[in-house]
Amino acid sequence: MKTFSQKKESNLSRLMGYAGGHKILTYLSWVLSVMSALLALVPFWYIWRIIHDILEVSPDFSQAGNVTRYGWSAVLFAVIAIVVYIAALMCSHVSAFRVAANIRKELMRHITALPLGVTEKYGSGKLRRIVNTSSTATETYLAHRLPDKAGAIATPIGLLFLLLAFDWRLGLLSLVPVVLGFLIMMKMTGKGMEQKMKEYQNALSDMSNEAVEYVRGVPVVKTFGQTIFSFKRFKSAIDNYEKWVIAYTKALRLPMMCYTTAINGVFAFLIAGGILFTRGGVTNELLLNLIFYIVITPVIGTTLTKIMFMSEDAMIVNDAIGRIDEVLNEKPLSESGESNIPKDNGVVLEHVSYSYGSKKNALEDVSLTIEPGQTVALVGASGGGKTTLANIVTRYFDPQKGCIRIGDIDIRDIPKEILMDKVSFVFQNSRLIKTSILENVRMARPGATREEITDALKAAQCMDIIEKLPDGIDTVVGTNGVYLSGGEQQRIAIARAILKNAPILILDEATAFADPDNEVRVQQALSAISKANKNSPRKTVIMIAHRLSSITEADCIYVLQDGKIVESGTHSGLIEKNGIFTRMWKNYSEAAAWRLSSEDTRKISNEKEGLEVNA
Repeated sequence: MKTFSQKKESNLSRLMGYAGGHKILTYLSWVLSVMSALLALVPFWYIWRIIHDILEVSPDFSQAGNVTRYGWSAVLFAVIAIVVYIAALMCSHVSAFRVAANIRKELMRHITALPLGVTEKYGSGKLRRIVNTSSTATETYLAHRLPDKAGAIATPIGLLFLLLAFDWRLGLLSLVPVVLGFLIMMKMTGKGMEQKMKEYQNALSDMSNEAVEYVRGVPVVKTFGQTIFSFKRFKSAIDNYEKWVIAYTKALRLPMMCYTTAINGVFAFLIAGGILFTRGGVTNELLLNLIFYIVITPVIGTTLTKIMFMSEDAMIVNDAIGRIDEVLNEKPLSESGESNIPKDNGVVLEHVSYSYGSKKNALEDVSLTIEPGQTVALVGASGGGKTTLANIVTRYFDPQKGCIRIGDIDIRDIPKEILMDKVSFVFQNSRLIKTSILENVRMARPGATREEITDALKAAQCMDIIEKLPDGIDTVVGTNGVYLSGGEQQRIAIARAILKNAPILILDEATAFADPDNEVRVQQALSAISKANKNSPRKTVIMIAHRLSSITEADCIYVLQDGKIVESGTHSGLIEKNGIFTRMWKNYSEAAAWRLSSEDTRKISNEKEGLEVNA
């Protein structure tokens, strides 16, 4: 228990570190909450006075001259208690909002400094949940639960005084269900509950992350007429959450029933005590105290319930801080203090190895040299390490062994801004943000003029896209039903790369989502981007391709298998070796011939149907 207490204090201390000068408002909110809790008990004393005066003059109630004064005094203190509590919440909210905002800012600053490979490991859904939900949990804890906790501690102290001050026998009877309820509550909110809260947050996080991935894959689901069951991980996440919630609810059913019965059973104890204590006759004083205790004891149940929810929220915020720390403990990319500028755009990998955490390396002792201006292609079966190699060059993550050099400088010694100016990339799943086409392309070079952006779009073969959009280049993607196909998005992404005009270009299966017409245009755009122009020499191009027909002119083709380079050479040279690439080329050619044959058969069938109709 001591360790848990120390942990909570440590969490509070950390949260106050984000509050800056506003932390005094958090402490002030506690003081005001205590004052409000004690002031809220004063009306009960006036209620006791009202009952006392009425019983004293019964049955001639007209003689109770102080009832009105006591009633208005009770109302006055109740209003004062509410006003003081509102002031406490205002103070706590100002501080809590500052804490939540600063946590989000620190998280986002840290995430932007992390390797992109780390962010992909978490998934966008999980990261978004940590940034939004975890910081919101700290805001709820500081803004509501801590002031309420201060008030909840003060309330039992004041209640204990009131319960024992008038009739200690009835007061002790009132405390029996309190003790029972408290014991049951401690059982429910112990270490087991802390673990359950962690499991609950994990289940929510997994379901949120898989939901994001599922939504992104909806086009695939619709294209192939599949259902949600096609996405087994999403379905599994939902099923796991369902099982957890049902099991958790059933486990708490009996304790919660006992707790509710205990805290609401105070009337049974009071009635039993009243019967016991009136065996010798009913006195006005005993009747007065019994009525008063019946009026005040519901406050006990409310206070205990508050404490229970506070314990739950403490566990939630403890879990939230743990998740925040998990992200903040991820090491960002090292930054060089020197402005090292590569002398050229050559790329060298020296004995590079990388693992995603499994026993098997994604890259295993890879060495290769790409001369400035060369076009090289990476081919091989899925999982062979092609994308990992490309990501290593763009410094999505750093290798565990070996090094990568650009222009004879280790990329770890090149400042991030300079490296990003040196490299541009087009992924197979390029995304556009919800803004105009103009701004989507301008992201590559914020200072670019409208004319430069238009020229980039022309070079990327995008003008047929622009012409059909309602507002041309100023059309906002995603509004009024304006969406682009995968191939069209690829061409816009290529326009970005053209505008950036970086000397090193990485293409990760850039034609993956293109239909035949789009593929031709994408290939034309890629040809335009890789050529030399008046502003820059010929670019160094690294291509990842499954369509082997697109890399026949590459200066060098590297075949990767199980994270290793097993073959390399020109297209004709690799064919002559009669090795792995030769088999890949043969399989690809047969598949392409089958596709052409199928298209011819379909064309003949259509022509035949047309002749029959005309006849």
